[in-house]
Amino acid sequence: MVVSRIVIFGLVLAAAFATGAAYGLQTMEALRNRVKSVFYHAYENYLQHAFPLDELRPLTCDGQDTWGSFSLTLIDALDTLLVLGNTSEFRRVSHLLQNTIDFTQDVNVSVFETNIRVVGGLLSAHMLSKMAGMELEPDWPCTGPLLRLAEDAARKLLPAFHTQTGMPYGTVNLLHGVHANETPVTCTAGVGTFILEFATLSRLTGDPVFEEAARRALRALWESRSDIGLVGNHINVNNSHWVAEDAGIGAGVDSYFEYLLKAAILLQEPKYMEMFKEFVQVIEKYMRHDDWYMWVQMSKGTVSMPVFQSLEAFWPGLQSLVGDIDSAMKTLHNYHQVWQKYGGLPEFYNIPHSMPVDKREGYPLRPELIESAMYLYRATKDPFLLHLGQDVLEAIEKISSVPCGHATIKDVHDHKLDNRMESFFLAETTKYLYLLFDPENFLHNAGTHWDSVSTPFGPCILNAGGYVFNTEAHPIDPAALYCCNRFKEEQMQVHTQFEDAKRSVKSYERRPSSTGSDDKSKVLDSREGKPSRKAKVPVMSAPSQPYTSRLSIMGQMFLHKDV
Repeated sequence: MVVSRIVIFGLVLAAAFATGAAYGLQTMEALRNRVKSVFYHAYENYLQHAFPLDELRPLTCDGQDTWGSFSLTLIDALDTLLVLGNTSEFRRVSHLLQNTIDFTQDVNVSVFETNIRVVGGLLSAHMLSKMAGMELEPDWPCTGPLLRLAEDAARKLLPAFHTQTGMPYGTVNLLHGVHANETPVTCTAGVGTFILEFATLSRLTGDPVFEEAARRALRALWESRSDIGLVGNHINVNNSHWVAEDAGIGAGVDSYFEYLLKAAILLQEPKYMEMFKEFVQVIEKYMRHDDWYMWVQMSKGTVSMPVFQSLEAFWPGLQSLVGDIDSAMKTLHNYHQVWQKYGGLPEFYNIPHSMPVDKREGYPLRPELIESAMYLYRATKDPFLLHLGQDVLEAIEKISSVPCGHATIKDVHDHKLDNRMESFFLAETTKYLYLLFDPENFLHNAGTHWDSVSTPFGPCILNAGGYVFNTEAHPIDPAALYCCNRFKEEQMQVHTQFEDAKRSVKSYERRPSSTGSDDKSKVLDSREGKPSRKAKVPVMSAPSQPYTSRLSIMGQMFLHKDV
């Protein structure tokens, strides 16, 4: 079986190389124009029928709020406008958002989704403002209206991190903080997917509180690994106990691994690369079977569910960033075969039976397959990946297009549609498709050109390339993190205070104790720089709202009972 699949894979690659010449300049331009048409058909219908609500409902030509009433699709689509070259609409929407976004509403929001979509989208747009021809404040990129909006949104999320472990709750109320009865169960990705946005925000604003919160959450999650080095699917953020012990690279876990690797790149910190590589070793040891990745029990490594999830299609792209091209291409080929069979990737696919899992047959126009194709094409220039991208584009054009936008595919068997268009379709799917077919896009800049700006802290080089995408495909310019030196000044102040605190702790520990060893748990743990687990946590409250989420397959959180 393995030999026959290798032969098939070789034949597909040979055919792709043979037709590589077909993707000349004119063909690539035509493909880009088709992607633009897909984007604007969705975008314009959102503006006409759904704005200012979060998402478009393309079958009924209206809209709905889903993640917090942020005009979410508009925020998510903002930097895609610039990728497509539409600077005038970027400027118009930027001004519109400044006057319409309200982060003081009495509404519960997902901490994870608000960070990756809202904070990430606003930060990216802020850093791209000069390229879009926006009028800039004198201290930009260390100040700016979009940066202030991103900071406002992130501050609303900070109460979620006030737990004994530093791992955040999954939900927070924008007006009141965390409800007193909020569930402490959060998915792994909901704990480990903040360091890119929060570190960027801290470096630009000079306030280290965001980066410190993200680092503490990452550290707590790392320390919660099983004896064989795996993490589960959902964890109790108050006591670090695993609630769902299925380990995988898909739903509920995926972006945790992604952010370890990308944090190493963005922040130039080898420790995160070491953590990522340790995970790769155990993932390859326990989860990989014949170029598929299955779900396993986190303490034993035994297969618990032989399922491929469409979210896992990001993994080959991640592998390409560390040079593991051969493995990435083999796995991507498996995923592409599923796509060719159904015209989309079902949410869950049973590997042994080669069929979608019952009630998980939908394809919500996710970006992960094309994301990996874009990364791998940048690494290999293999025309097979352009062919894959064209497959995806044609399926979207033929299957999901309706008069009022593009609709989620409810069932890949019969291509029935659902009345929803997620914001990531404009943030990620169309963006990655366009970047695949646009090798000269500014986001692919290899350092051949750049902008120089003056800041109160000296000259700053921006837009020189090396962009790091967050998990919602919002690009972060790594050079911007070094423009605002006030963060370094703040770091020095914190470092001095920390050293003073350590000396105080050592002095305290040398004193005789009359109450036993428990007294030591009340002081700052000098090794971790954080309160001990026995420290009291501020009590927060908010109006109670119906909690409709439930745990389902592998602990994955679903928002509706009929999912």
